[in-house]
Amino acid sequence: MRIFLPLVIDALLVVLFCAIGRQSHDEAVLAGLLRTVWPFAIGLAVGWLVALLAASRMYGESARFDGSALWPTGVLVWLGTLGGGMLLRSISGQGTAFSFMLVASGVLALFLLGWRAAWTAIN
Repeated sequence: MRIFLPLVIDALLVVLFCAIGRQSHDEAVLAGLLRTVWPFAIGLAVGWLVALLAASRMYGESARFDGSALWPTGVLVWLGTLGGGMLLRSISGQGTAFSFMLVASGVLALFLLGWRAAWTAIN
């Protein structure tokens, strides 16, 4: 629960973010979804890796790691997903217009931090 479920939730939300983006631009959602998802999926993996490494440095053991924690896990996952996604989109020629970066920052924050904030409030 501490790692697997939060990782699955994050991955589904990143796919949803990309699908909504493709839909809002009248692009074929399923046909090009993988092209849109892969930079953010790699960024998500990097964010999770950084969060796991940070937890092991902070606590000395991964047993204390909580994937549903807003801080530092959620923030590191969000920053990794956003930064990695934008970097890889730029390198691959997919574009990173300033307005897109603003929208992506906000939506990914809402998705990746929002569910964690709600989970924390409920518990």
